[in-house]
Amino acid sequence: MIRTEELLLNVGPQHPSTHGVFRIIVKLDGEVITEAIPVMGYLHRGTEKLAEDLNFTQIIPYTDRMDYVSAMTNNYVLCHAVETMMGLEIPERAEFMRLIVMELQRVASHLVWWGTYLLDIGAMSPFLYAFRDREIIIDLFNELCGARLTYNYMRVGGVKWDAPEGWLDKVRDFIPYMEKKLDEYNNLVGGNEIFLARIKGIGKYDAQTAIDYGLSGANLRCTGVDWDLRKAEPYSLYNRFEFDVPLGKTGDCYDRYLIRLEELRQSLRILKQALEQMPSSGEVMGKVPRVIRPPAGEVYVRIESPRGEIGCHIVSKGKAEPYRLKFRRPSFVNLQILPKLLVGETMTNLITILGGIDIVVGEVDA
Repeated sequence: MIRTEELLLNVGPQHPSTHGVFRIIVKLDGEVITEAIPVMGYLHRGTEKLAEDLNFTQIIPYTDRMDYVSAMTNNYVLCHAVETMMGLEIPERAEFMRLIVMELQRVASHLVWWGTYLLDIGAMSPFLYAFRDREIIIDLFNELCGARLTYNYMRVGGVKWDAPEGWLDKVRDFIPYMEKKLDEYNNLVGGNEIFLARIKGIGKYDAQTAIDYGLSGANLRCTGVDWDLRKAEPYSLYNRFEFDVPLGKTGDCYDRYLIRLEELRQSLRILKQALEQMPSSGEVMGKVPRVIRPPAGEVYVRIESPRGEIGCHIVSKGKAEPYRLKFRRPSFVNLQILPKLLVGETMTNLITILGGIDIVVGEVDA
């Protein structure tokens, strides 16, 4: 009989493969994982506590630094929560600008995921192609708000300023370019036998398990659950547009991969409609008091970020600073299923499963 000794191994905290300073303590029996313990907190900055001493406009840059791959959607959920409390009316052109940058952000975020995921499991070229195409969106954001990663673009009541001349035409030109590139992505990777062997049937779970763990985004929809807040509880202007919610059947890493690629196409579809319907002129800031003081009470709003449901809970005492602020962070919630998925898997599949969840550690440790 072969005797083996249990091995305790640290995976991380380092950036490659764990996508930030995230650590997993794994117990191994040979190559098979018998237990996995995620260790978080290496990036924790206490954003929610810091917010109690800041006014609502000052909090917006902090949201950029949570999910720093999807800062625009973080900006929006905070502003949307405050606007809901105050009953503010947002000018139509401002709301179109918000929606356009959020969908561009979804494309940029999924491109980061696609490139880094394939890099994690051994493919170099897709990473270079993904970042080449993401750079177009980053340049557009830089032209719009003067930043490339942490944008601080949205404001309570609208956006900081309107699009510069010719900016919307550049977005319009980007759509057919990106649609063509998605076909190239599929041709490059879709039929690769090594890639398919690495992700098909790996990290599999059913719909009830996904619901029990509170999963959202592609991690929920891969099991066939039709839940996208842009459709289920429309916010902003999403009820004006036609788009599909991609669903999976098997709940494995391959389904999550296919869903995110199709979400790229659907975001381009939304962008095309938004550009057609957008008013040619108008205000980009609503009537907002100089000092923003939501009435006493509390509110919870939620939207669909690239990683799933991000929520913002504000408790107000009628002051310029929140009494309490809490974010429901999809990266943190989705990560909770990781120990269950890793038991019985090999070390090589650990990276495949973790990458398939698509976390941003700034959001895990906000």
